[in-house]
Amino acid sequence: MIFISLFKESIIFAIKALTINKLRTFLSLLGITIGIFAIITVFTVVDSLELNLRKSVQSLGDDVVFIQKWPWAFEENYPWWKYMKRPLPDYNELDVITRKCKSAQSAAFLISAEITIRHKSNSIENVTAICASHQYEKVKNFEISSGRYFTEMESSAGRSVAIIGDVLAKALFINQSPLGKAIKLNGAKVTVIGVFKKEGESILGGSPDTQVLVPVNYARSIIDIRNENLDPQIMVRSKSGVSNQDLIDELTGLIRSIHKLKPLAEADFSLNQTSLISKEFDSLFDIVGIAGWIIGGFSILVGGFGIANIMFVSVKERTNIIGIQKSLGAKNYFILLQFLFESIFLSLIGGIIGLLIVFAITKLAGDSFGMEIELSKSNIILGFTISVLIGIISGFIPSYSASQLDPVEAIRSN
Repeated sequence: MIFISLFKESIIFAIKALTINKLRTFLSLLGITIGIFAIITVFTVVDSLELNLRKSVQSLGDDVVFIQKWPWAFEENYPWWKYMKRPLPDYNELDVITRKCKSAQSAAFLISAEITIRHKSNSIENVTAICASHQYEKVKNFEISSGRYFTEMESSAGRSVAIIGDVLAKALFINQSPLGKAIKLNGAKVTVIGVFKKEGESILGGSPDTQVLVPVNYARSIIDIRNENLDPQIMVRSKSGVSNQDLIDELTGLIRSIHKLKPLAEADFSLNQTSLISKEFDSLFDIVGIAGWIIGGFSILVGGFGIANIMFVSVKERTNIIGIQKSLGAKNYFILLQFLFESIFLSLIGGIIGLLIVFAITKLAGDSFGMEIELSKSNIILGFTISVLIGIISGFIPSYSASQLDPVEAIRSN
């Protein structure tokens, strides 16, 4: 009960401190508010960015290996011209991998090209066209909201069919279903048989919302699928229970045999996986997190001095009250806790204001960032924790000095 009483009295004194000298209190709390705002804003943006990036990476597939000419992470001091001399992944290699790779559940060859898509008078330029083999749906994570995927006959025969993104469907076919209707890809007519489920923008790019998917055997008739600018690649998904490393080991031996490389010859291909991107992100976000603490730390330091200033002034203004309390039997710890609770309460006010500003910004500016930004519970708890710690650290010395006052001298001070 004594702690509840202390807390109530501290709140009352803190409110009086806020109202008696509003300008002094405002300037003192401003430092805590800015500090909490700076740190939590940085962490909120970084956490949201990391969450969106990891979602984008996961959409590529944690259990998928990408056979490509270029690596996602370049080796140090490796001659770049050796990468240039590497052959492109070939469509014919897909058949060998599908038949012989025991660790693979599915595999698909694909290329991507920028095209113009038209329907009657509506047209959209620089649309990404994904040209893939039939098992693409088993390798890539996506859903179809309406219509269907290609049949195996349509894929192998190279029929002129396409699946388009939700954004493209709404832009080209206003208030009508695109299924069964014809569109033109760089002047070539294809029939829409499906629409991708809306997923939203991806930070890494490549959202199916703005893509069109066609069979790679159909793409042969309108583009050169061996063009290096189209980024030919083979995606291989591992079987359940098979690790990516086991899949990579088997693919390494298989592709070396396909390329007829000697045992000691360097590999002329790259096997990429999403963990390479994740590792780069981990180091990047660690650096950004340290920068966030440094940026907000200076503001919080200034805010801490502001809280200490308020508490020293509060002790001086209430010296005679402290003397009366001690003369009536109040213990030193009672006086110390009274002022310490007041310091924590004042610091919490600054922290809450800072958190409210961050929350308002995330709600108002989330859409303009092009990604989902949310003030997480962990960051809210972090904000409150920092505020309490600053209140304790800043208020301890003034509180301790108040608790050590001589009651007679304190009463005479008025």
